Amino acid sequence: MARVVVTGGSGFIGSHVVDAMAAAGHRVTVIDHRVRPHRNDVDFEDVDLMDFSSVLTATRGAEHIFHLAAVSNVNVAHKYPVYSTGLNVMGTVHLLEAARINGAKRLYLASTVWVYNGAPEGSIGDESVPFYLNGAGHIYTSSKIAAEMLCHNYSQLYNVPVTILRYGIPYGPRMREELLIPIFCKRALRGDPLTIAGKGDQFRKFLYITDLAHAHILAMNDQAANQTYNVEGARQVTILEVAEGVRSAIGEHVKIEFVPERPGDFRGKEINFDKARAELGWAPTVEFQDGLRRTVDWFRAKWDM
Repeated sequence: MARVVVTGGSGFIGSHVVDAMAAAGHRVTVIDHRVRPHRNDVDFEDVDLMDFSSVLTATRGAEHIFHLAAVSNVNVAHKYPVYSTGLNVMGTVHLLEAARINGAKRLYLASTVWVYNGAPEGSIGDESVPFYLNGAGHIYTSSKIAAEMLCHNYSQLYNVPVTILRYGIPYGPRMREELLIPIFCKRALRGDPLTIAGKGDQFRKFLYITDLAHAHILAMNDQAANQTYNVEGARQVTILEVAEGVRSAIGEHVKIEFVPERPGDFRGKEINFDKARAELGWAPTVEFQDGLRRTVDWFRAKWDM
């Protein structure tokens, strides 16, 4: 059993990582700001990551620090660039410094596959692809690139072991309601049509949340120290397939309507998880349609619609 800290452990992804850690027998402390964890059998520290002294105190004695807390909503990051950059970058360096001072065994950074945004079209994103800064494209993406660079700095300059996990697009119970799948669920349950821009052939590689959470357990392996891993979905899923899956789960009465394509809409980029499979033995296990049905059922019960 290890002493584990999960920052952002009250959020969507963090809460499932907490579940996985607790199920594995680890002693878990959630660090979050104002929002308590979803379960009562874990410790909780109400901490603002911009307050370094509080971060230092809250992480004392932690062996493994999973740093998930961040501004992850790209719309919020766009609207509040200074705050978002501050939390995502300074929050990360505060955790790294706390790990250094407190002698943590390792820090794990939640990054994103969007760091490949600037890579040339047609290229396959793997962990050896360099950052293409001209095409980073967003405050959120740039803040994650900066956070990754700080992790490398602390590993090389201060011997703080780090592991970087670049998340794909997770989905499942507890996900934020402003995201695509919950939006489609709510519209379908209300009897409203599901609107799709263009032909709906834009794709994402969705990853069911329990598969993502399990990757954090495997990343605690010694081999993963000072390594970066893509944790990505198994296959391309088009926006049209999402809509059709929601309709299948709720009822064939749900209508799908097509509207003009949005200029510059992101069509998707191919990312692989070969390194995680080879070194960690990780691969997604939940097929998209199965995970989608579980997600729809969870939201239906939550909303009682």
